[in-house]
Amino acid sequence: MDFEHVLVVGAGQMGGGIAQVVAASGRHVSLYDSYPGATERSLATMRKSVEKLAEKGGGDPEQVLRRVTVVEEIVPAALMIEAVVEDLDTKAEVFRQADATLPAHAVLASNTSSIPITSLASVTERPDRVIGMHFFNPVPVLKLVEIVRGRETSDETASAIVALAEDLGKTPAVANDFPGFVSNRILMPFINEAVWALHDGVAEAEAIDTIAKLGFAHPMGPLALADLIGLDTCVAIMEVLHEGLGDGKYAPCPLLREHVEAGRLGRKSGRGFYAYD
Repeated sequence: MDFEHVLVVGAGQMGGGIAQVVAASGRHVSLYDSYPGATERSLATMRKSVEKLAEKGGGDPEQVLRRVTVVEEIVPAALMIEAVVEDLDTKAEVFRQADATLPAHAVLASNTSSIPITSLASVTERPDRVIGMHFFNPVPVLKLVEIVRGRETSDETASAIVALAEDLGKTPAVANDFPGFVSNRILMPFINEAVWALHDGVAEAEAIDTIAKLGFAHPMGPLALADLIGLDTCVAIMEVLHEGLGDGKYAPCPLLREHVEAGRLGRKSGRGFYAYD
């Protein structure tokens, strides 16, 4: 399959990072976001990132940026990678529009971290060409891409997306379509248990994260990682796990919900379990 032109829908932290790595591979990217100002902010962030990488021998920033074109609607492309908010209805509407706009041979991929790929495929006329392509944050730095096969995803589609991930300089790992897939089925309960430890007064946030970093050889503690992911995103993923697997152990800790209700979403809001400038 030819993926020389890729449409990225969603210009937030993940979508912008995905657009950057696709453009850096030599492909043309159309970047779309319905939220006013989102694409402009994404391009500014992208410029800083590619310039920083260029200092380490990462190529010409201007060449990468020239391959990214901002568009005002969903446009035809060989591949769509959706990276909008972690909400089934919102993502499903993107897939309906893309299915109606992109050519019949195009692949529709989602960067979702928890929502079933089969549910997204069901709103299209091409379920065999729908797949999960879950990147990790920060996208230009982390190597893993979790490739998630829906119930109807064809072998041809899966093989093509695995090959694309490798061509982007990533390491693909294939998973089947279960709530949370592999990554978040393991990670979110770990984060949630760290929040419970804070909630119960077992230790302060800094101590919890230090124990995880030094005791488990993790590069970042679970509470700091939750702030990076976004506490609202963590709650959304936990709710998908809780509903999809029907096990109370996946219910979000009340303290996690309280932070979200108070607008303390982590790095993106300036405050979560830690305060940020």
